Amino acid sequence: MQVCKHVKCERFPCLDVRHECHSVPDIDVKPNQVSIILISEATPSDPGDYYYAEGNPLFEQTTVQAFNDAGAAVSSIEDILKRGVYLTTAVKCAKTGYGLKTGTIKECSSLLEQELALFPKVKAYLLMGDVAIKAVNTIAARAGEGRVIPAGSTYKIRGREYFFRGKRAFPSYLQAGPSFFIEKSKRKMIAEDIASALSLVK
Repeated sequence: MQVCKHVKCERFPCLDVRHECHSVPDIDVKPNQVSIILISEATPSDPGDYYYAEGNPLFEQTTVQAFNDAGAAVSSIEDILKRGVYLTTAVKCAKTGYGLKTGTIKECSSLLEQELALFPKVKAYLLMGDVAIKAVNTIAARAGEGRVIPAGSTYKIRGREYFFRGKRAFPSYLQAGPSFFIEKSKRKMIAEDIASALSLVK
């Protein structure tokens, strides 16, 4: 299955993103073999840095390092996929500035909800950063399910058990992009959260 054939933005209404960088994963994936979904922030401004781009994309570099930090011996996104981990973004277009408007996250959460519904065997969600956390909270609120992750600083709320539609949800920090190499204090927490999710599917 190619997710991009099932999840499409028809209107492109958001004003604080670059629509030309719109991307939904186009790889062939077997939904029943996916046990963890990692959701990061937004697609990169350079399409060549996206998870599934050719060559040595930045998102692959930092994510592979994060999984190695977590004790998973991987060297590529393909290796991560083989472990049953599917990677995507909460927002399918690239940012124009530092942050993203709440309305943009809400709008794109509809696409994310469609995407998550394609994977029936998921046991855990890794919510990498505030945008991913907000997106999943928005999906839950829209269905009247209540908040998945409580408000508060990530370092204060992580480490507890949260659930999204009966599956574990791990609030963490963004692992995709250049900030991963700079904010070393967060790398340890990212590694711990990834390791915790992986432990559920061993």
